[in-house]
Amino acid sequence: MNNRIYNILFHTHTVSGIVISVALYVIFFAGSFSFFKEEIVAWERDQPIKEDIFKSTDFDRLVDTVGQRYGTYGRDILIGQINPERRVYISMSGSKDSLAVEEDKARQFFYLDVDDMKSYDYKSGYSLGEFLYRLHFFAQLNLYGTSGYLLAGFVSFFFLFAIITGVWVHWNKIVSNFYLFRPKAKLKTMWTDAHTVLGMLGLPYQFVYAVTGVYLIIGTTLFAPPVASFLYNNNTEKLYSDMGVTTSTFPMTMEKLSTPPNINSFIEKTKKQWGDFELRSVNLQNYGDASMHISIEGLPLSKLKFTGKGLIVYKATTGEIVSNKSPYGPSSYLDGATEVLRKLHFGDFGGIGMRIIYFVLGLLSCFVIISGVMTWLVARDKKSIPEKQRRFNAWVVRIYLSICLSMYPVTAFTFLAVKIFSADINPDRMAFIFQVFFYSWLFLSVLFAAKRDNYFTNKYTLLIGSLLGFMIPIANGMITGNWIWKSYGSHYQIFFMDAFWIVLALLTTVIALKLKKKEEVKDMEPISKQQRFAGEQIVN
Repeated sequence: MNNRIYNILFHTHTVSGIVISVALYVIFFAGSFSFFKEEIVAWERDQPIKEDIFKSTDFDRLVDTVGQRYGTYGRDILIGQINPERRVYISMSGSKDSLAVEEDKARQFFYLDVDDMKSYDYKSGYSLGEFLYRLHFFAQLNLYGTSGYLLAGFVSFFFLFAIITGVWVHWNKIVSNFYLFRPKAKLKTMWTDAHTVLGMLGLPYQFVYAVTGVYLIIGTTLFAPPVASFLYNNNTEKLYSDMGVTTSTFPMTMEKLSTPPNINSFIEKTKKQWGDFELRSVNLQNYGDASMHISIEGLPLSKLKFTGKGLIVYKATTGEIVSNKSPYGPSSYLDGATEVLRKLHFGDFGGIGMRIIYFVLGLLSCFVIISGVMTWLVARDKKSIPEKQRRFNAWVVRIYLSICLSMYPVTAFTFLAVKIFSADINPDRMAFIFQVFFYSWLFLSVLFAAKRDNYFTNKYTLLIGSLLGFMIPIANGMITGNWIWKSYGSHYQIFFMDAFWIVLALLTTVIALKLKKKEEVKDMEPISKQQRFAGEQIVN
């Protein structure tokens, strides 16, 4: 590789990485915690999850409860679950009965607890697990359209670009640099070594996340009306068909059924057809009408088959199978590719062990991002750089570190807040979590930026986060009585989150106590011609 190409790639890698660094850090940090979304939700609500809770739900009781609160005749009622928890989502279309009252012609969406049958709207049913999951693709910015999704998509794309250019830049010395780490060398050398070595360790994970992130964001954005209008000339049926989400529609006969069908029996019938499977949704089309059909969607168990999607449709009055696609049968290219990318992105194919590995790699990626920014800073802290420019660079990095590193204590503080104030002091849980997280994040970011000491910011964000982290299982035990020694062996999700925070707080405490201010010393080893050239290009 000649010097001109190397120079172009090096600058492209640096610029693309710096531009997306803060957003990328937020994505990886929040995304790492959201791997434990179901555990966070169970811990927050003090509701341990039973195995196969959705598939063992009494659907007849559930639909009967909904029918007591809403007019259900002529509606399409979709009952689904994304993550294992006691609450399922229910989406109901407006009634197709022309004689229905206006209230029944309106769409409805809410959550229903399958245990006590209490219902919640989206805001009152909001959880910290949902918040962290949505934060990792900036859904909170979707005030107008899909601005948050688009930002996450662009960040993922440029992250993929930074990975490719980074590998290209280091390709000639990728093996030797992997083993090169000089913690006693000067700051620039230490940060460069850390960035290279840890970047290579997490490279497969980061590449997978960049590719799957871009795909998932593009898939979501395609459903947005402006994009669909441009690409498909307002032909939404064609769009849904291409994306593989088309569902059959059946005309109403306007003949009411004398007795509702037994939905549980159709679930059991599906088990006999497919064997054991993961239930994802039950769709009751034209409920209560003679034309009523029941659609059941499911996925194969991960231990039996990696990809696949099943859909079976019954005619409710006769039990006749209208269509049947087994999750264990051959998968189409679209279903297979989509499911592979989804599983790789969420890490839900290998149990809790796989999600812990993903969490560690996610935090490792956060450190790679920070080390890259610090390399950029110390490479420009030279006498040859104008003083005004050096101060500006230092100011930018101080703000960057304050924003990013504050996420740890802010996350721990929000865990404490949702547990201490678990009583419904504010029925709008969504607003409560937003206020606690974002206001405390703003406060700490401004506080540490005003301190103007990167060492102080690094050390005390870890110490504050550790102190709050140790308080989380204590607060849970005092409020719920589920102390960690009681939840062990009986309430897995609750025990896991308490143990998780104890381990994480211990690790960050040790790291914080071992942090020392780095003094500038000479390199312990001579650098190669190519390394010297790279350093000159950073400065220039």
